Amino acid sequence: MSLGQRVSSDHQLARLLQIGVVLEEVVEARAYRHLDSLSASERADLDDEIVELLEHAAEESEEHRERLAGLVEELDADTVAYEEIETLVEARYGQTSPDDFDGVLYDALCNEETAYKFYDDLIEAVEASDADYALDRDRLLDTLRSIREEEAEGVEEVTEIMERRE
Repeated sequence: MSLGQRVSSDHQLARLLQIGVVLEEVVEARAYRHLDSLSASERADLDDEIVELLEHAAEESEEHRERLAGLVEELDADTVAYEEIETLVEARYGQTSPDDFDGVLYDALCNEETAYKFYDDLIEAVEASDADYALDRDRLLDTLRSIREEEAEGVEEVTEIMERRE
């Protein structure tokens, strides 16, 4: 399923929202993984703003995931269990941890930009459709726009930290 097309049914919408749930789970798992992978001395050397950034990213992703899962539930579709995604993330990204703090920031920036682009494309696909969903279209779009805005703020926040570190 591509976001380059209209979202013409509840089934398509549910699958796309589930992709958003998975995306948020990946971001959440990676943020926690980065923090957990640091030794005590590395963590002590880590700037407070980077720790706060990773903690905030994980918390925000959890909140986004819950909002999206609520929409999926209203469409009477199942979501993928967090533990299942975390296992997939570990298998896929377990060997690719960033080597330094700048790598952590680049990873966070990539996650925020990917999420922003996904929600931007999903909003466009929903707006291009004239389908009647089981969800209220205005509430759906408000939720997606709100999440997209928070992802844009995340991109700005990571970029500002990166610029201060140069």
